Amino acid sequence: MVKEITLQPLSVPVEPRRDTGASGADFGVLLNEAINRLNDSQVRADTAVQQFLAGEVQDVHQVVIALREAEITMQLALEVRNKLLEAYQELSRIPL
Repeated sequence: MVKEITLQPLSVPVEPRRDTGASGADFGVLLNEAINRLNDSQVRADTAVQQFLAGEVQDVHQVVIALREAEITMQLALEVRNKLLEAYQELSRIPL
């Protein structure tokens, strides 16, 4: 039995959030959601490869798409991490 693999598009909020609550909690929630989406894409890619190797999926294109999505999502996460680290280092250089 062939099980179809469906990929979900990444969702990016169109408008910035305008919450009046603590911004630290909002950043933590956003970071947690981003990490969960990253993990989900990695798990989907792993599942697609396992299903392909088991012969459950015949369409190699879907497997390659899932792998590329996971790779691009990981690259994005690493770039965001690098930018955050650079910003922190720049702030730490500011004399008080």
